[in-house]
Amino acid sequence: MKQLILTVGLLAAAILSSSDAAEKAEPAKPAPAAASPQVQVVTAMGNFTIELNAERAPLTVAQFLKYVDQGFYSGTIFHRAIPNFVIQGGGYEPDYKLKGNPTKVVNESGNGLTNQRGAVGLARPGEPHAGDVQFYVNLNDNAALDPNQTRWGYAVFGKVVAGMDVVDKISTVATGAKGPFKDDAPLQPVIIERIERIPAP
Repeated sequence: MKQLILTVGLLAAAILSSSDAAEKAEPAKPAPAAASPQVQVVTAMGNFTIELNAERAPLTVAQFLKYVDQGFYSGTIFHRAIPNFVIQGGGYEPDYKLKGNPTKVVNESGNGLTNQRGAVGLARPGEPHAGDVQFYVNLNDNAALDPNQTRWGYAVFGKVVAGMDVVDKISTVATGAKGPFKDDAPLQPVIIERIERIPAP
């Protein structure tokens, strides 16, 4: 069983997008501040529900919902699965090619939301404002992904409110080298069939 060395550097690397281009962040229209919209992530392994926090992460939520409404996530995959750390997806197609050329969003880490188990955050490469459509779900409390006084963190913009067992199941699939990834990529694609808005309870 592979042992994870939980240094800040490796933790951050585990949720980096493989895209080398760190494009300048583009402003997005903020979502309504009081809204807590919910979306359902429909996958080949089951479904889970995310409640978005538009009050704490208005730009990120607006960006995410824009691509949800466009149907962008349909047919993408979870391209990284690391037990007790994160699953990550939303940007790659089953052939492990990046989908489209999504816009970047300003980093909203430091909004008071933390990378605890079940929290959903925006993945990005090293440049702090280079996140776009890829998201991750924390499988553990990952405080090393939160910001501090000397570095940017990874912006949390929601939480799983139903179906965390599905997230856990996805994290246990067989992984290895696939596409541009040397490890941690599911050997059989875990496909996101769609992400859709659902009425809040």
